[in-house]
Amino acid sequence: MRPIAVRIKQNRHFGVIGDMAKILITGAGGLIGTRLQQILLERGHEIHTIGRSLHSSIGPGIRAYTWDLSAQQMDPAALEGVDGIIHLAGAGVADERWTRARKKEIMDSRVDSTRLLLQTLAKYPHEVRTIVSASAVGYYGDAGDEVMTEKHPAADTFLAEVTASWEREVRRFESEGVRHVCCRIGIVLAPHGGALPELTKTLAVGVASYFDKTPLYYPWIHLDDVCGIMIHALEHTQLRGSYNTTAPDPVPIKDLMKAIVRAKKSKAILMPVPAFGIRLLLGEMAEMVLSSQRCSASKIMQAGYSFHYPDLDGALRDIYPGK
Repeated sequence: MRPIAVRIKQNRHFGVIGDMAKILITGAGGLIGTRLQQILLERGHEIHTIGRSLHSSIGPGIRAYTWDLSAQQMDPAALEGVDGIIHLAGAGVADERWTRARKKEIMDSRVDSTRLLLQTLAKYPHEVRTIVSASAVGYYGDAGDEVMTEKHPAADTFLAEVTASWEREVRRFESEGVRHVCCRIGIVLAPHGGALPELTKTLAVGVASYFDKTPLYYPWIHLDDVCGIMIHALEHTQLRGSYNTTAPDPVPIKDLMKAIVRAKKSKAILMPVPAFGIRLLLGEMAEMVLSSQRCSASKIMQAGYSFHYPDLDGALRDIYPGK
């Protein structure tokens, strides 16, 4: 990926924070957190990370701290001198089957980590002005071909319940004078990790499979635009509340697979996979891949963000250069 460049207006980002800031990142070892660290370091910022174990830094300028969510304890030094928080921590929703215990872990890892951050801020003097938290388009459930704006209510599904609960906890930071932004992240496309490894795993055998469900819109977004929106949210004080963190042009899953085949110059044949088979195989977890979310990016664009990869073909050319 090419180095990201987020347009900045002098003295209008972070409010009281200058060109060099200290940022605390939770969940820093994941796909988004790793890329964010690279970008923020390139921009001259200092980084604190916090997690269950010490996160190994990717270079100078990073300090690592630990927390214990079950005990609701964290090292308060993680917040010393911090201007903004990027909150990504949460158990992976696709990592394990959704047993009752796993669903509780998915929910608690998000809610409890958010509460711990807020409780620690309330106990100690701090300079934090903004928290930017991950959320997800799962908030909308299966919305068909209706265009989803941030005003749409949460669906009645497990993932919607998780994201709504997470966002509700993040809003409580306003009580500490901390501006909050929740990024409802879509299907992340990246060279390594994200959705593409799963979407392309059958190409090697000459098949580009897609779920045979209509409508089934996938609100994709390039990894660098996820990071760009989060940085934009940190640096522009007029942003507050929830924002769809998806590219301007969500596409049906079949069109997404066609674009991937083109970008990889593959000769794979498009082949539909019956949606009922996925539901039988995954049960409740099928909502992760069979929910149609035609999300609008108008709100974040009206807030001044300019996408680096607004169209799918351009995003895939960056991910698969020279193919």
